[in-house]
Amino acid sequence: MSQLMHFEGGNALAPHQVQALLPQLQAIHPKISAVQARFVHWVALDQALPADQLDKLAALLTYGDAYEGGTKDGTEGDLIVVAPRLGTVSPWASKATDIAHNCGLGIRRVERVTEFRIVVKTGLIGTLTGAAKSLTPEQLQACAALLHDRMTESVLGTRDDARHLFDEKQGAPLAHVDVLGQGRKALEEANVTFGLALSDDEIDYLVNAFTGLKRNPTDVELTMFAQANSEHCRHKIFNAKFTIDGQEQDLSMFGMIRNTEKLHPQHTVVAYSDNASVMEGHAIERWMPNGYTNAPQYQARAELAHVLMKVETHNHPTAISPFPGASTGAGGEIRDEGATGRGSRPKSGLTGFSVSNLNLPGTNEPWEANAFGKPEHIASPLQIMIEGPLGGAAFNNEFGRSNLAGYFRVFEQTVGEGAGAIRRGYHKPIMIAGGLGTISSEQTKKIVFGAGTLLIQLGGPGMRIGMAGAAASSMAAGTNSAALDFDSVQRGNPEIQRRAQEVINHCWGLGAANPILAIHDVGAGGISNAFPELVDGAGKGARFDLSKVPLEESGMAPKEIWCNESQERYVLAIAPDSLATFTAMAERERCPFGVIGTATEALELILEDTTQPAADKAVDMPMDVLLGKPPKMHRDVKRVVWDGGQIDLPAWPWTRWPSTCCATPPWPASAF
Repeated sequence: MSQLMHFEGGNALAPHQVQALLPQLQAIHPKISAVQARFVHWVALDQALPADQLDKLAALLTYGDAYEGGTKDGTEGDLIVVAPRLGTVSPWASKATDIAHNCGLGIRRVERVTEFRIVVKTGLIGTLTGAAKSLTPEQLQACAALLHDRMTESVLGTRDDARHLFDEKQGAPLAHVDVLGQGRKALEEANVTFGLALSDDEIDYLVNAFTGLKRNPTDVELTMFAQANSEHCRHKIFNAKFTIDGQEQDLSMFGMIRNTEKLHPQHTVVAYSDNASVMEGHAIERWMPNGYTNAPQYQARAELAHVLMKVETHNHPTAISPFPGASTGAGGEIRDEGATGRGSRPKSGLTGFSVSNLNLPGTNEPWEANAFGKPEHIASPLQIMIEGPLGGAAFNNEFGRSNLAGYFRVFEQTVGEGAGAIRRGYHKPIMIAGGLGTISSEQTKKIVFGAGTLLIQLGGPGMRIGMAGAAASSMAAGTNSAALDFDSVQRGNPEIQRRAQEVINHCWGLGAANPILAIHDVGAGGISNAFPELVDGAGKGARFDLSKVPLEESGMAPKEIWCNESQERYVLAIAPDSLATFTAMAERERCPFGVIGTATEALELILEDTTQPAADKAVDMPMDVLLGKPPKMHRDVKRVVWDGGQIDLPAWPWTRWPSTCCATPPWPASAF
C-alpha cells in the first residue's frame, strides 16, 4: 500500500491575477476583501524515503515566491481546494514526477493542488468580538466555480481530500452490445450512451456487418468504428455526393479542392495523401551527425530539402476547455508535420480563432444587443479568446517551435426575419493550428511494409482522457451531454512530444538507413484510429496486444486503453532488425515506446490481451468493415435566393463609424 506525504509550497497567485480575480469575487459577495492562494504538493511513495532523499524532494518542491497568506488579525479566510480532476493525472504531475525520477528519487507520483483563501471583511462587531466572517455555502460554491476549470479540475472541501487523487480504480470489463438479440435498437441505445455520433445509415451498416459476422460487437469495436469514421476524421460532408436543384454534381467539395492541384500541380510533391502537404524546396547543406552512436561525428551534408505545411482545426476541445484545447490543437498540428513521409522537422507555427460576440464587460455595443447564449458546458467566446491563445502559444513555446502568426475574428449576424430568422455566428468556435516544416526529399514517401513488421507506439503513456473526441468533434456544439464532453477533454505535455520528435529526427537523420518505414501521428480516436490507418496504407492487417500499450493510470477499461486520445504519441512501422537501433535512440531521449503489434497478410484487425488468453478478443473484425465500406453521405439540396435588403446608412450617424470599427475587437486585435 502506498504512503502519502504533503509539502506546502509557495504563492500560487501573482499580483495581476489577484487584481483580475478580486472584482469577480466581489460580484459574488461585496465584502470579500482579499484572495490568496498557495500550492500544496502531494507525493505518493511505495516505501519511505531516507532522510537525504526527503531533503532533496523538499528542495525540489520549493520554488517561486514564498506564501505570505493570512491577514493582520490572523484570520485565513474560507478554504477552497482546487485539484486536478479526480481520476486523471495532470500534465504538471507527469513532468514533475519525471524530474523527480531523474533526480534519483524513488517516488511513485507527485501532484499539485492549489489552496485558495477567500477573506471577508468582518465589520465593526466582528472586529470587537474576534469572530471571522464566513461565506454561505452557496457563495462558496459560486467562488469555487470561478476559481477552477470544471473540465480539468475538481473542487475539494479540505486539504486531506486531495488523497483521493491517488485512489486506485478498477477497470470496467469488456462489454458487448446485443445486436443479434435486439437488432438496431441495441445500437441506437449504444450510440447515445457512448456518444458515438453514428448516422442512421452507419447504424444500419453495422447491424448488417455484425449480423453477417454472426456475433455481437464489443464496446471497443463500436467506439473504434465511430472515431475512425467520424466527420472529424473522414470529412464525410466534404466528401459527400451532392445533388443541387435536381442535378447530380460531378465532384464533391473535396473533389473540387483536389481538382485545382490535379490540373495545376506546380511545385507539389505531396498533396491530400499524408499528414501534411509538401512543396518543392531547395538544395541546402545541413550540419548533421554521421550515423547514429552516442557520440557521433558531425559533418556538412548536401541534400534537397522540401517545405511541408499544414493547417487544421481543433474546435471542440477548445470550445469546452480553451487552454488545453488550443494547446493540444497546436501539439496535434506539430505531430502531423513530424509524421509526414518517414519523418520530418516542424519549424514554425500559427494559431487562429473565430468566435461569436465577446460581450466584453462594461461595454454596450449595438451589435451585441441580443445575446444569443450558449450551452452551459461550452466556454464563452471571451473565455476562449483569453485562454485559447495562451494555450496555443504555451505548447509551441514549450515544444521549442516559434508561433509566428495568427488571426482573430468575431462574427454574429441575424439572417432572415420573424420566425424564420437565424442567428449566424461561430457558436461552435473555430481554432486553427498550422505551421511550416522541412523534410528531406528522400523521406517524403512512406514505404509499403510487409507482414511481420513491428507496429510501435512512440511517446507518452495512455490515460483516461480525450475519450470519443473525434465523435464529439463531429457534433454540433452543445448537442453532446456534459458528462461525455468532460470525457473528451484533452491535456498536453510538450516535453514528451519534444522527446518523441528528437527520436524522429535521429531516425530520418540516418537518410536511407532510416528505421521508420511509415509513421502516423496519434490524434482523434487515439491509437484505435492511428494503427488501422498505418496498416491500411500498406494494404495489411494487424494483430495487437492490449497489455503492451504503455499506461499511466490505473483501472482503464479496454475501450479506454484502445480509444483514448492521450496526446504526444505517434505510431510507427519498423522492421524487426531495426529495433535495437530504434531502442537506443528512444532510451537516449528518455522517450517511452512500446511494441504493440505486428502487421499480417490477413486483412483483419485483431486486438487481444495476452495476459488473459481465455478472454474474448476486444477487436476481431475485417479491415474492410472498419475502413473499406461504410456508407457514403449524399446531400440533396436546393439553392436559396436571399434578399438582404437595403442598408439604411443615413439612419446611423456617420460620426460613429470610426469609433465603432475600432471598438470591434479584431480591428485592434494586436492590443486585445
